[in-house]
Amino acid sequence: MKRVILTPNPYRDGEFRTVRAADQILRSAGLETRICLPFEIDKSFALPKDIRFSRLDREINNADALVCFGGDGTILHIAKTATRHRLPVLGVNIGTMGFIAELESTELQELRNLATGNYKMDSRMMLDVVIRRDKDVIFHDVALNDVTIGKGNMSRIVHLNVRCDGAQAMNFGGDGLVLSTPTGSTAYNLSAGGPVVEPDARAILITPICPHDITTRGIVTSDKRTITIQLSNNARRNAYLSVDGGRSVRLNMGDVATITCSKLETKLIRLKNRSFYEIMNTKFKKFD
Repeated sequence: MKRVILTPNPYRDGEFRTVRAADQILRSAGLETRICLPFEIDKSFALPKDIRFSRLDREINNADALVCFGGDGTILHIAKTATRHRLPVLGVNIGTMGFIAELESTELQELRNLATGNYKMDSRMMLDVVIRRDKDVIFHDVALNDVTIGKGNMSRIVHLNVRCDGAQAMNFGGDGLVLSTPTGSTAYNLSAGGPVVEPDARAILITPICPHDITTRGIVTSDKRTITIQLSNNARRNAYLSVDGGRSVRLNMGDVATITCSKLETKLIRLKNRSFYEIMNTKFKKFD
């Protein structure tokens, strides 16, 4: 490994203290670095003049790894771009939970292992998400964590019909639905009552959100299944689909959302020899 991109979330890394320290550590270890913003920021936000920011789209093809500084949301956002360019990601947590992050901001010295090759790679499955309206594809994205379909209005329920390989799996009214990868099982899926699944498992989790009945329960399916979701015939309003907590897309009556296992896989860099259960216990103890 020779060149590393650093992508700090400017709204979390106050005065860019963490990325400055990481940049110094990596350069002293003999690596070449570039600092790039992971997303466009408000024009009113004042960037420090003593940091040279490079454009991510110009640097990403020449890099060997990407280190992201922020919470899980920032890592999820940048992971899609990195994955499409076959670039492994290492997360440094400057958020609350930080399940996807490998390091806390107090563990930056571990970054020296990138220069010596003392690290491992985890492959994480992703979901391919397509929305069709009539014969047209109106939306296409990939998810590392989850796909959420919700009602968008607290005063009503949404009626959803869920099929696996064409066979009906659920038909219910409630607050919505979470379709999760094993990586995302500890996120919204967990809050909605879904199971925790080891991140290297191959499965798609289907978890209803507050179903308005006593028979609808979550399902763990094979990653080979094709899952389709439509508004039920008795649905009077729209629902809204969101991928990894991003921008919502409206689902109309007749639209078909199709979720399958993606051909893309996110590569996460691991510097510490920790089991999934150690990570889970450590993260949740923050809130004990």
